[in-house]
Amino acid sequence: MSKTPYQATYSPFRSFTRSEWSKLEEHPMFPISISDIDLTKLQGLNEPLTLEEMEEVYIPMIRLLQIHITHYRNLHNERDEFFKNSSKRVPYIIGIAGSVAAGKSTTARVLQKLLSLTPEKLNVELVTTDGFLYSNAELTKRGIFNRKGFPESYDAKSLIAFLSAAKSGKEILSAPVYSHLYYDIMPNEKQEIEYPDILIVEGINVLQVPRSLEGKRKKRVFVSDFFDFSIYVDASHKDLRQWFLERFFKLQETAFLNPESYFHQYVDLSEKQSLEFASQVWDSINLPNLEQNILPTRFRADLILEKGECHFVRGVRIRKI
Repeated sequence: MSKTPYQATYSPFRSFTRSEWSKLEEHPMFPISISDIDLTKLQGLNEPLTLEEMEEVYIPMIRLLQIHITHYRNLHNERDEFFKNSSKRVPYIIGIAGSVAAGKSTTARVLQKLLSLTPEKLNVELVTTDGFLYSNAELTKRGIFNRKGFPESYDAKSLIAFLSAAKSGKEILSAPVYSHLYYDIMPNEKQEIEYPDILIVEGINVLQVPRSLEGKRKKRVFVSDFFDFSIYVDASHKDLRQWFLERFFKLQETAFLNPESYFHQYVDLSEKQSLEFASQVWDSINLPNLEQNILPTRFRADLILEKGECHFVRGVRIRKI
């Protein structure tokens, strides 16, 4: 029995398999050979990055972003002509969201590298929202140290102020710096950003809307309001958990060995103790944050990267326009 029109399934997204995505359009030759890029500087810990991934997933994405950025710049010029004035173009802001261990940072670094190599010679800067977490002292004072990464653990006003300054055309931007070694904000360090053409903002919280405001008409500005394009890095709960555990074990063999590391206290745990501890962190902190705050924002993105085995992208969803 055929479906009547009203029974059809509709979606605001177009879905592509990896194979379909890799064949989209005959991409113009990239300015340099992908093989000349040092992939080890872009990939995350325990996140393999291959030439095939670059060519089949990221190069088509860069072409898509070039289309959006070109239209963004043309719109700026046409508005200047309409208003009969000349104004400074503000940064094109790309937001990247997703769970802990999803590989957001790798995606952000790859996009930063490839966009900076396009013929336009764009100044592409990358900021992570980790820098806008409250300090450990402040989190402890508020009684939410064990909820680090949840929406309430971020200095949202400072993050909004930073993005507002960027979209206002401020020439030099300053962002706080977070240290994964010390697991804390570095009070005397700042990331200085000058004249960015493109600003990539990466973090688990960038597409979140406070749950207390959902469905309510409040005069609030959200981080995502400043994005011109947004990406969500998606994966199954099972894969995310496995990647988190694998990363913890890898860090035990590397970064945790440093006596100055906050996590040095866990370096001598047995394999069983390490598995129990990492599993407890995932189950009590990362998983609830994913289910309550991060995953519900997935369909607010313009593009969804669907990952499968070993962090490799298996499909892409694009919001229709």
